[in-house]
Formats: sequence, structure tokens, C-alpha cells
Amino acid sequence: MHWLYLTVAIAFEIVVAIAAGKAAGFTNRKWTAITLASGATATYFLSRALLTFNVGVGYALWTSVAGVGITLLGALLFGQRLTWRKALGVAAVIAGVVGLQLSGAA
Repeated sequence: MHWLYLTVAIAFEIVVAIAAGKAAGFTNRKWTAITLASGATATYFLSRALLTFNVGVGYALWTSVAGVGITLLGALLFGQRLTWRKALGVAAVIAGVVGLQLSGAA
């Protein structure tokens, strides 16, 4: 169940990033509300996942996988450039997450 909680937390963290970009410095009420509600939801599910994961590992997985997701969605949905350096960084993050998982850290 902890993997499900972490997956939900990651999904809502991605929503936070997208909504925060549209919130225009919290001047757009609709997107501000979505940002805050998504952030609270992401934090709740992360806290549930951390009942099983080590805090450092759980948090590292949460932030890194969400960061990769945000980067890829930015390129796919918002026309942001995915340069070879960004792609290399994404690959490094993925390799780090795989390394954490292979260490039996969950």
C-alpha cells in the first residue's frame, strides 16, 4: 500500500507544479486553490507512505520522480525544450531512483 500512497503523492506533486505555474504568483484564485489543495493532498499521501519508507528515501523518491514527471510533461504538453543536458539529468535522476530501490531502502 505504501507504493500506492507514494504514487498518489507524486501525481499530486506534479499537479502542484503545473498549477503553481498557472497561479501567477497566487494572483489567480482558481489556480491558487488548486495549488494549495494539491499540495495538501500530496503531503498527506507522502506522510502515509513514510509510515513504511525511510524518511530520506521516501522523500528522495517523491521529489525526484515528481521532478522527472514535471520535466517530461513540460516538454510534452507545454512546448518546453528538452535539451540533451536536461535529458541527461533526467536519466541521472532515474538511475539514482533505481539505485535507491535496488538498495532495498523501502
